[in-house]
Amino acid sequence: MAGRREKYGQSIRGSRIAGAIAMGIFLGCVFAFLYPNGFFFPDPRPQTRPLSKSNLQVDSSNCESTEKVNMMKSKNRKLSEKNAELQKQVRELNQKLQVAEQGNGRAQEQQLVVSSQPQKAGPFGTVKSLRTNPPVLPDESVNPRLAKLLSEIAVNKEVIVALANSNVKSMLEVWFNSIKKVGIPNYLVVALDDAIVDLCKENGVPVYKRDPDENVDFIGKSGGNHAVSGLKFRILREFLQLGYGVLLSDVDIVYLQNPFDHLYRDSDVESMSDGHNNMTAYGYNDVFDEPSMGWARYAHTMRIWVYNSGFFYIRPTIPSIELLDRVADRLTKQPNSWDQAVFNEELAFPSHPGYIGLYASRRTMDIYQFMNSKVLFKTVRKDANLKKLKPVIVHVNYHPDKFPRMKAVVEYYVNGKQDALDAFPDGSV
Repeated sequence: MAGRREKYGQSIRGSRIAGAIAMGIFLGCVFAFLYPNGFFFPDPRPQTRPLSKSNLQVDSSNCESTEKVNMMKSKNRKLSEKNAELQKQVRELNQKLQVAEQGNGRAQEQQLVVSSQPQKAGPFGTVKSLRTNPPVLPDESVNPRLAKLLSEIAVNKEVIVALANSNVKSMLEVWFNSIKKVGIPNYLVVALDDAIVDLCKENGVPVYKRDPDENVDFIGKSGGNHAVSGLKFRILREFLQLGYGVLLSDVDIVYLQNPFDHLYRDSDVESMSDGHNNMTAYGYNDVFDEPSMGWARYAHTMRIWVYNSGFFYIRPTIPSIELLDRVADRLTKQPNSWDQAVFNEELAFPSHPGYIGLYASRRTMDIYQFMNSKVLFKTVRKDANLKKLKPVIVHVNYHPDKFPRMKAVVEYYVNGKQDALDAFPDGSV
């Protein structure tokens, strides 16, 4: 009996287990049919059921998320614009600081303006110092009329400028005709009297006459070459403030090529030299002999002949404007001074006790491209090889008979008359 009951109980348990397995298989088939992608994963098929409240909440959450992303993007864009504006203000403040520091000569503060961050020195032979000062921010409010005129005639923010009154009318005509012959478009005559205004208009020459200024007008209308030459330092200031590079030119110059094609533009001032050879133009070691000193009788000195203040290129930088201010101020206080001497002293004299030197970079132009009349008449015309060179300009600065020599230069270099220069002596008579 006991064996049968035991066997019967086992069969019941076996049938229950079989039933449970069958039920499990059945439910698995049902779930597999209803949830082919699994019970815990959403159905990727498009929803065809009406949106429930929970669906709306999910979609609303997605919309809010998109709006937040867009808001973050907008905020980031505004911050970027603000950052750019702040960087611009920092640059402007640095330049204003540079202006404020020009007068006190404190080397440490000057260094902070020039270099905002210290730099490591590179390997031997690779280190190069800063040579080119940054340009000023243009300020058209200084002279809106001049700003408008320059915007029409300047090329790459550069222009040739000459001052002239009726005393130099004949030379001025040779001057602007040579410029026209070369095809230089960006030049301007600053007329110091009405007769020059009329002459320029009759010949289609760009001309500018300043607003009335009692002191300037008196010198401009009646002054000689040196007096008029001194005016240019005051007048040029406005050109630089407007952001233009100026090639200042006297009118006793003949143009044979476009000078803008031969500039380096790596210095505040780039000037032609009064030197007549490589030594005098570019510098040399001159030995001073004082026998009474015995063993130390020989003293070495560095010399260079002066820059010509009648032809130089000046960039619109703070040191350049300070140079103009210094020269103009000294010429006002020292009316008997020669503008060229003052110009060179301010460029060359170093800082020393009681004096703060000008921190302006400078370059000497090639003496055979930007040729003075001493080089031409004393050397070039007598040398078969040098005679073949065609200079950029010839400046008749060493000779008082300027007009006939200017015409001879045109005859020789433009019209090909080989003996046009022969009749003139090396110097003046």
